[in-house]
Amino acid sequence: METLLFDCVQSSLRHFMHRNAIFLCERLCAEFPSELNLQLLASCYLHNKQAYCAYHILKGTKMAQSRYLFAISCFQMDLLSEAEAALCPANEPNAEVPNGAAGCYLLGLIYRYTDRRKSAVDHFKQALSIDPLLWAAYEELCILGAVEEANGFFGEAAALCIQKKHLHCELGLQNLQTSGDDIVVPSRNLGPEDVSPRQSKHAHGSNLRDIPGNYHGAGLSVASVSQPLNGGSSNALLYNTPSPVTTQLSSVGPPPLCRNVQPNLAMSGGDSSPRSTANAVVQAPRRKFMDEGKLRKVSGRLFSESGLRRSTRLSGEAAASSNSNIMQAGVNGPNHSSSKYLGGISSSSSSKLSSASLRSVTVRKGQSWSSESFDEGKRPEVFAEARMDNSATTSSSAFPLGDDRSLEREQKSMLMGGAITNGSRVASGVSELLALLRTLGEGYRLSCMYRCQDALDVFLKLSHKQYNTGWVLSQVGKAYFELVDYLEADQAFTLARRAAPYILEGMDLYSTVLYHLKEEMKLSYLAQELISIDRLAPQSWCAIGNCYSLQKDHETALKNFQRAVNLNSRFAYAHTLCGHEYVALEDFENGIKSYQSSLRIDARHYNSWYGLGMVYLRQEKFEFAEHHFRKAFQINPRSSVIMCYLGTAAHALKRSEEALRMMEKAILADRKNPLPMYQKANILYSLEKLDEALKVLEELKEYAPRESSVYALMGKIYKRLNMHDRAMLHFGLALDLKPSAADVATIKSAMEKLHVPDDIEDSL
Repeated sequence: METLLFDCVQSSLRHFMHRNAIFLCERLCAEFPSELNLQLLASCYLHNKQAYCAYHILKGTKMAQSRYLFAISCFQMDLLSEAEAALCPANEPNAEVPNGAAGCYLLGLIYRYTDRRKSAVDHFKQALSIDPLLWAAYEELCILGAVEEANGFFGEAAALCIQKKHLHCELGLQNLQTSGDDIVVPSRNLGPEDVSPRQSKHAHGSNLRDIPGNYHGAGLSVASVSQPLNGGSSNALLYNTPSPVTTQLSSVGPPPLCRNVQPNLAMSGGDSSPRSTANAVVQAPRRKFMDEGKLRKVSGRLFSESGLRRSTRLSGEAAASSNSNIMQAGVNGPNHSSSKYLGGISSSSSSKLSSASLRSVTVRKGQSWSSESFDEGKRPEVFAEARMDNSATTSSSAFPLGDDRSLEREQKSMLMGGAITNGSRVASGVSELLALLRTLGEGYRLSCMYRCQDALDVFLKLSHKQYNTGWVLSQVGKAYFELVDYLEADQAFTLARRAAPYILEGMDLYSTVLYHLKEEMKLSYLAQELISIDRLAPQSWCAIGNCYSLQKDHETALKNFQRAVNLNSRFAYAHTLCGHEYVALEDFENGIKSYQSSLRIDARHYNSWYGLGMVYLRQEKFEFAEHHFRKAFQINPRSSVIMCYLGTAAHALKRSEEALRMMEKAILADRKNPLPMYQKANILYSLEKLDEALKVLEELKEYAPRESSVYALMGKIYKRLNMHDRAMLHFGLALDLKPSAADVATIKSAMEKLHVPDDIEDSL
């Protein structure tokens, strides 16, 4: 009953029938209480996004996998101190972090969100050293600015690590075939280092980025019910709590995933082990058929890909009801086209001929074949006739011990040869995969370092298939966004949505791109599309907020941005957008709080440093403004806008020469940006360098012909030069370009005082 319930729960999870899995698992835990079964129940609740249930179920448990699942529950509930205590018990300072790479990654996230950057970086690097394919850990390192180059993580060391694990899996499977010992491999949860490529998408490590709650989903393995076999204390903890599950499954072969199996991992006595059962099936019938004169080919036992668990009782009943105890796996020939398997265990693949005389066995991940090879050309009837012959030649066909040993040696050599061939294929595949990850990783690293043009150049090295994917095109759009090239960003994000209409990552930035382009219709359509995809995603509500902000409805925009924060409190950009709206409403105190909340989540979110600088600049707290602009500049030293405002703060602090140098750098960084040229002219005007200021403004008119502030400043300069007609002309042009209400009042005041000398005007 326990095994049947267990299988039903796993099947329900595989088919995303989470409520059914929860119901059945509760029956399982009630009938057979054990910590392993509680782990399964907690996993069901985590799959169903009910972290609070898993929290109460696992509170106080001691097994490593239980602590890992409990930590995930705590993380999703924002109980970071409890999550850390579960992964690193205070009474066991030297204990290994459970679940290998996935556990280190989760602990790194905890350290990151508790403002312990160094520890976070160390654990993300440790996770990558265990599993070089844990891309989520690499992303976090890039976000923290702790990656020097992608080759350091996806180079030769990573290739050797992956190949070593694959070889370890292959050798473990061969040991299962050649060893006469009885081996029990209990069901367990896989760490990222244990997962075969076919099933890596189900592993904890690959989906752990979904677990914290930044996005959606629990990202748990279907089989996440017991310990990873990573060695050390985890193995000891696996057997601390006796469970009916492990005892009933002692006659079952290992599940189909590739595991680090050791021959001496767990020995069980008696005939209940899968190896002893296989030996009984193969050896005893051979003697029987030799006596009866009927010999059939036996290719060995093949465990099912589906990983179904069968108890000893079920296997025994199936064997008793069968007419034959022989297990045949895909024998080639007219009389052997079908396959039969002991205990109802089916196979998804068949063995094939490797030579004219011997049948070889192909070893695959998750399969254990106990096989024998016979001469291909002889039928069973021939062997039956040969047995009755009294010659020495025919007697030698009765499988003497020496021939068995020779046959076993030949099998081993063939298996090793197959492993070598397979190893070369693995090496080639690993090389190709790491080359792809190096390119993607370097592009992402450069993007996080705000070397956006370099990132674009790297992404162009990708193949056409990889470049035209939603993730890559979103990164391209983000790079153009940071380069303030909104038209190119719009095009890239449009292509990203065309390639993956369901994509949400980067759509918050895309809505900001459309905001800057003042594309009201496109922005409204995007917001509606995102809401229809996922109304619980913060990106969707950021898009709606930008819609209202573009319409100058800042209060409604703020409510939508706050909705995004409530849905995901760790979404830094939503906090920043809240800050922008508070500043627009001139609620500077709450604006500062929102920017600071964003920085607590991501200290390298330069937009919030810039926002704080703008608040202090408007409050005329120029020292504070310069400090925050400089922090933003250290993170993004290529932003023309940040350089401009840093120069503005320096000018306000009476450091005009330094301000001019910064304006020159800002102009060189982005000649399309009119702001630094305008500020340069303003500084020259304040320094009484009127001719130089006019020269800069004349050049600026070519870039921004409809900017009213440019003509207003030119009018002030002409007034200072006592060229009143030209001054009046430029003031009029400024008014014609429909400036803001505040600017209109300023320009009209200047026109009224056109003939008043400047020294008198200053005293008024």
